[in-house]
Amino acid sequence: MHVHFGGEYQSKAERPIKVEKEMEAILASEHARVTFHAGFTTVRQVGDSGMVAISLRDAINQGKVIGPRIHTSGKSIATTGGHADPTNGKAVDDYHFPLPEDGVVNGPYEVYTAVRQRYKDGADGIKITVTGGVLSPAKSGDNPQFTQEEVNAVVTAAKDYGMWVAVHAHGAEGMKRAIRAGVDSIEHGTFMDDEAMDLMIKNGTYYVPTISAGEFVAAKSKIDNYFPEIFGPKAASVGPQIGDTFSKAYKKGVKIAFGTDAGVQPHGTNWEEFVFMVKNGMPEMKAIQSATMETAKLLKIEDTLGSIEAGKIADIIAVEGDPLDDISVLKDIVLVMKDGKAYE
Repeated sequence: MHVHFGGEYQSKAERPIKVEKEMEAILASEHARVTFHAGFTTVRQVGDSGMVAISLRDAINQGKVIGPRIHTSGKSIATTGGHADPTNGKAVDDYHFPLPEDGVVNGPYEVYTAVRQRYKDGADGIKITVTGGVLSPAKSGDNPQFTQEEVNAVVTAAKDYGMWVAVHAHGAEGMKRAIRAGVDSIEHGTFMDDEAMDLMIKNGTYYVPTISAGEFVAAKSKIDNYFPEIFGPKAASVGPQIGDTFSKAYKKGVKIAFGTDAGVQPHGTNWEEFVFMVKNGMPEMKAIQSATMETAKLLKIEDTLGSIEAGKIADIIAVEGDPLDDISVLKDIVLVMKDGKAYE
């Protein structure tokens, strides 16, 4: 429920200065194929740099390339200097002043413009970044970056067009503003507090933890010069915390849907999220259901997907072994079936 097909994070030394849209499209197609053969037949792409995910979704639906069904937000929406502001850390002369159409908003009026542009572009939902993040050039990874009025406007506009709203959030205050507004899901949720969890239970808000991304950045933060200097301390603090937050949220009764943030870590390693969920206290069957029925409910497609029963689309995987005995066997995919067609 949380992927970024347009790339994979690389170390400071390996990372290209610029990735052209054409290269992003090629990479996205390959990453979609890898993810599909890893056993994931439906994904939610939350944030890219242009129309790549929308075009890839359509190409897959038309049978032109192999990949999972994609539900996409198109470009993320941020405030000026926020986590998804595309001009962060860039030379001013290299970019025009970002507009709502580019995904940068200030105030409810610009929010409506940005949401409507994504509807016009063909997005399925909306992704906003209500707090700071790990992999963006700002010292704080958890400060709120949207006002309550701005988040309210996002939800009002999105619901007018039948679009879901996914929210990147590490800090509790930003989460609580989003939950009160009526968003569909909180992504990452690193520093979620009891009040935020209680609000999520009350409102039926889903939590998409992305533990594997946290574990990945925490491990990489121990490698000298892997991250730019401003990223490292955030990666070291956020990574270990997500698992603890997940464990507490699960025990408290927050609704949980599977998500990885793949693109931070390599695509095709999505199965590792199952391992971390089980490690942090979720039973194997519940972890599997978080990636099947619960994700279908989050996307409001549970009438057609999410379980194997008469009348639903035949999406099935086969693995070597019993995942209820050892969840890690989900890395050993023997067969993927999508809409009744088998792929080996």
